[in-house]
Amino acid sequence: MMNFQECMKFVNSYSKSGKPVTDLSRAEHLMKLVGNPEKRLDFIHVAGTNGKGSTVEYISNALIYSGYKVGQFTSPFVLHYTDRIRINGREIDEKSFCEICEFIKNRIDDQPYSQFEITMAIAMWWFDMEGCDIVVLEAGIGGLLDCTNVIESPLLCIITSISLDHTAILGDTVEKIAEQKAGIIKEKSITILSADNNKSISKIIRKTAEKKKSFFVQPIESSIEICDTISTTHFSYLKGFKKKKYKLSMAGNCQVFNAVTAIEACFWLRTRYGFKIPEESIEKSLETTCVKARMQYIYGEPTVIVDGGHNCVGIQNLALELSGWKKIDKKIYIVMGMVDSKDYEVGVHTIAPYSEKMFTVDDFAANAVPALKLAEIAENITSAEPCNSLSEAVEEAKALALENNGIVVVCGSLYLASKYLNNYKKDK
Repeated sequence: MMNFQECMKFVNSYSKSGKPVTDLSRAEHLMKLVGNPEKRLDFIHVAGTNGKGSTVEYISNALIYSGYKVGQFTSPFVLHYTDRIRINGREIDEKSFCEICEFIKNRIDDQPYSQFEITMAIAMWWFDMEGCDIVVLEAGIGGLLDCTNVIESPLLCIITSISLDHTAILGDTVEKIAEQKAGIIKEKSITILSADNNKSISKIIRKTAEKKKSFFVQPIESSIEICDTISTTHFSYLKGFKKKKYKLSMAGNCQVFNAVTAIEACFWLRTRYGFKIPEESIEKSLETTCVKARMQYIYGEPTVIVDGGHNCVGIQNLALELSGWKKIDKKIYIVMGMVDSKDYEVGVHTIAPYSEKMFTVDDFAANAVPALKLAEIAENITSAEPCNSLSEAVEEAKALALENNGIVVVCGSLYLASKYLNNYKKDK
C-alpha cells in the first residue's frame, strides 16, 4: 500500500485547478471511474462567497449533536491537507486515506484532473465507506462548474452571502457571480438563501429555484435582531410568531446570518425529511462552534485575533469587529499580508485606520504582495513597517501589545492565517 508521502505526491501531481472546464463531464467521468460513491450518499450542498465554512460547521454540529454521522467536506484546508475531509469532526485517518488514494490511482486515466477533483473523489469514497447518514458539502469556487456539483439532487441547496471574488473565473458583477452560485440548485431540493443578500441576488436565486422547481427560502432580515459584543454575539430570530434568542461563540454580525441560515436548514431537514434535530442541538451548535481562521480569538498575553478573510466583504467584517475594540480605546497592532489576486489596496485601506501600527509580511505565499508595497500603502494612514518574516512581525506586534495592553490581529489571507496557526501549534 502507498504511504502518506506517496499519496500526497500523487495528489500534488495534478495542478490546483486542472485544465479549465466548460461543463462537468470531466468530474463526472472521474466519479464514474471510481464507482460513483456520491450516488450512495445524501447531501446538503453549500455555495457562496463568504460564510460557507461557518454555515457548514453550524449545520454539521447540530446534526452531530442530534446523533447523526456527518461527513464534512470543506475548502480550502486550513492547517493541513486532510483537515478538509472529516466525519463528525474527525479528520480522515492516514490508513483510510492511503487505501482510497491507491484505489483511485489504479482506476483513473490520464485526463488533466485538478487536485480538488481528486480530493473530492477521496472524500466521497471515505464518506460512503464509513456509512455517513448525510454529507455537508462545501463548493470550491462558484457552483455551476464546480466539481462538487456532480452530485445528484441534494436535500438542501444552501447559498450564503454573495459578493465579488474570483471575478476572473466567475464574472465581474455580483449578479454574474450569483448565476454561477445558483448552478447548484436542483429539482426536488429546497433552496435556502442567506438573509444578507441584496434584492438583485435574491431575484436571480429565486428565479433559478422556480425554474428548477426547488422550494425557495430566504429569511427576512428584519426578523433578525443582533446584539453584538466584543468576541461574542447574541441575537434573536423571529420565525413565524415565535421569537427565540441565541448565543454564538464566534464574533461578528456576519456570523448571525450564517447561523440563521443554519437554523433554517435544520428546520427544513426536520419538517421535509424527518431528521430528528432537537432545539437543544441547534443551540449547542451555535454556542460551541468555532472555525479556525474565521475571526478566531486566541486568548493569552496578549490576545491574538486570526482572520483569513481576504476579499472586500471578509475584510470589512473584520473591520467591523475591530471598531468595537477601537471604541473602548484598545490599541490594535496588525500583522497583515495579502496575495496579488485580491484587491490588496482596498484591504489595507479598510484595516489600517484601526491599527496603532501595521507590520506587513510576504513570506507566506509565492504570490504574496511585497511587504514593502503593503507598508507604503498603509503608511499614509498609520505607522507601518515591512518585516522579513511572519515570526518577526508577530514578535514585534506582541511586544507592543503587551507593553500597551493591546491586542494583535493577524489578517489579510487564509494562507497567512494558516501559516500563523501552524507556527502557533508548533510553539505550543
